[in-house]
Amino acid sequence: MALIDRSDPHHSDCKAALDLLGDETLLTTWPCLAEAMYLVYRVGGHPAQDELWQYAARGALQLHGPAADEWPRMRDLMMQYSNLPMDLADASLVVVAERRGIHRICTLDHDFTIYRISGKDAFDIVP
Repeated sequence: MALIDRSDPHHSDCKAALDLLGDETLLTTWPCLAEAMYLVYRVGGHPAQDELWQYAARGALQLHGPAADEWPRMRDLMMQYSNLPMDLADASLVVVAERRGIHRICTLDHDFTIYRISGKDAFDIVP
């Protein structure tokens, strides 16, 4: 959201992080995209949502559709981190990191300093 909302105090940090990643494709999940679409609409309406759609249209954003066997893992993670609490969007990102061997994540969510990939590895958080 901070990438699109120019009034967000983290906008410039997120833009710099995106520039640092260069041509690397961003990967997200459907729960995260749905949440982002809702949040950007609240600050910028349909034009902000369209800007988010443009990331996908130009191939800068790839969507991971969860496989049937990933849903139980998301549920387990939400139970494990229920004290935070972990939402579906966060759980989906942890699962995709586990499945694809990803350690770097672009987020402003401080809960990712606590979450562990496969129960042991910390995330490399950008920005």
